Amino acid sequence: MITLTRDTEALLQGEILLTTHPYSTWGGAVTARMSLPLTPQQVWQQVIDYPRWTQYFPDVTRSEVISQGVNMKRLYQVASKTFAFLSAQVEIRLRAIETQYQRIQFCLESGSFHEFEADLRLEGCGSGTVLTYRVQAIPTIPVPSFLIEQAIRLDLPMNMRQMRRVMLAAA
Repeated sequence: MITLTRDTEALLQGEILLTTHPYSTWGGAVTARMSLPLTPQQVWQQVIDYPRWTQYFPDVTRSEVISQGVNMKRLYQVASKTFAFLSAQVEIRLRAIETQYQRIQFCLESGSFHEFEADLRLEGCGSGTVLTYRVQAIPTIPVPSFLIEQAIRLDLPMNMRQMRRVMLAAA
């Protein structure tokens, strides 16, 4: 359970908290947190519906489960992004390791990144849930890290708000 702090109060007021981290010359890393007035179990049922991620993240044009085992799924995702003077389409195959109602670890199997790792965590907070999404990546095309961080700072809060809208509409 999360204890009340200034950050927690901001989350409960609907803010998306975003932190970028240095991660190599050609990559980026970010952590985003948001609060949802849903139980961890309710949020869990929606985040493991991977084809639905196209609704959460508008740049993701395809998201499908290609195989699954116990607490693990293999995913295929495609995204398109235009930022400043760059336009790119990326494809990625991920292994999603699930710890029910708590965490999903996304590990790169193949795709348009040299490195990609993401971690989604759910934590009860009062009668709701704090969702924390951390991602770090190095694309195969050389893009300076400051451009990646700038794109993330612009897009991720919008994407998290969209995720919240979709989840609340479905609840």
